[in-house]
Amino acid sequence: MFKFRLLQLPLLLLALSSQGSAQFAHTDHKQIVDAAGKPLFLRATNLGNWLVPEGYMWLFQGGPQSPSEIRALVLELLGPEGSAAFWQKYRENYVTREDIALLHRAGFNAIRVPLHYSLFESDNAEGFQLLDRLIVWSRAENMYVILDLHAAPGGQTGTNIDDSAGYPWLYQSPQEQEHLIAIWRRLATHYRDAPAVLGYDLLNEPIPHFLKLAALNSSLEPLYKKLAGEIRKVDAHHILFLGGAQRIEKISVFGKPFDANVTYTFNKYWKAPDESVLQQYIDFRERYDVPIWMGESGENTDEWIAQFVKALEKNSIGWAFWPYKKMEKPSAVVSIIPPSDWGKIVEFAKLPRGTGRAEERLKARPEQQTIARVFAELLENVRPQKCRVNQGYLKALGMKSDIAPVSAGGSAN
Repeated sequence: MFKFRLLQLPLLLLALSSQGSAQFAHTDHKQIVDAAGKPLFLRATNLGNWLVPEGYMWLFQGGPQSPSEIRALVLELLGPEGSAAFWQKYRENYVTREDIALLHRAGFNAIRVPLHYSLFESDNAEGFQLLDRLIVWSRAENMYVILDLHAAPGGQTGTNIDDSAGYPWLYQSPQEQEHLIAIWRRLATHYRDAPAVLGYDLLNEPIPHFLKLAALNSSLEPLYKKLAGEIRKVDAHHILFLGGAQRIEKISVFGKPFDANVTYTFNKYWKAPDESVLQQYIDFRERYDVPIWMGESGENTDEWIAQFVKALEKNSIGWAFWPYKKMEKPSAVVSIIPPSDWGKIVEFAKLPRGTGRAEERLKARPEQQTIARVFAELLENVRPQKCRVNQGYLKALGMKSDIAPVSAGGSAN
C-alpha cells in the first residue's frame, strides 16, 4: 500500500466517506447542475497515457501502440523486476498533486480519467489507491472527476485504445459482459459516497466505424441498460455518461433515456470546427431534454481548437480536450521532454516483434546501461516540474496560460 494512504488518511476520509447530507452534482433537464442546483459548465482535460498508455504519446509511431504492447517492450528492456518497478513509479509520478494544482490554476473545473479494467480487479487494487489520492487532490482544488472506462474487458473497440485482442468481443461474450459488470459494480461501490466524482463514463468510443462492425450497433444500448441497472443497485447518486456507436459519434443508436440521471457524450476529432458537426447532438438534446457533453477532442492546431471551443460554448456544450500531458508535441496542456537517447528506444521499439526475431532484435538492442538511464530519466521527466507548459494550447482553450508547475512544497510562479 502506498505511503500517501497513511499520510493523507483524514483528508481521504473527508473526500470519500459516506455522509447522510452529502449532495451530488446531477442532471436537470438539459443541464448538469451542482449540488445546489446551479448550472455546471464543464471545462475539462483528459489524463490520457496515465493508466492507459498509448504508443503515439511515447513517439512509438510504427511500433507498439496498445498498453499490452508497450508493457511487452518495457518488460523486454527492463526485465520482470525492473519493469514492475518502472510502472509503479510511472503511475505515481505521471499525475501528482502539483499536476492537479496546475490544472486548477489554469481554469479547468473537471478531469476525465481513462481507466484500464485490469487495475480494478479487487477492492484494494492499485487503481483504487491511485484514484483515491487523485480525488482527494481534486476535491481540494474544487474540481470534479469523471471516471472513464477506456479499456473494458473483452474490448469495446478491438483496437489499441481498449487493449483488446483485436476484435470487440464484449458485445458477444456473456463472460466478458459479466466481467464488465463486476468492474463497474466495484467502482460504483467504492465511489458511491464521493461527491467529487461527477459520474461514470461507461464505455469510451464503443464500436469503431469499420463497416464490418456496424451490426454490433444494436447491442450497445441494451448493454448500457444492463450496466446501469447493476450500478443503480449500489449507487443512486452519480451521473451516467453514455457514448454512441462508431467511436462515440453516432448518437442515433439511442432511444428515449432509460435513466433519470444520464448525460450523452461524444468525441469529435479532425472534423470541421463549427456547428455543423454538433447538430445531431443538439437535436438529440432538444428531443429528449437531456444534457450532452463532449468527452474528447483535440490533437490539432491551436487555431482549430480555438474555433471548436467557440462553437461548443456558443451551443452550451461542455467539453474535455485530449490530452493533459504527452511527450514532446505541443497539442497538450503540458509536454514531456524526451529523455536523452530516447530516439534509441523509439528505433528499437519499431523493429518487428516476435520470438522469431530475437537475434535481429538483440543486435539492435541498446546497451543495458543506456536503457536503464533513459527510463530513469523518463520517470523524472514526466513530473510536472520538468514539463513544458504550452501557452498557445491553453489560450486556445480559453484558459489562463501564464502558469508554471508548482514545485513540491513550493509556490507557483
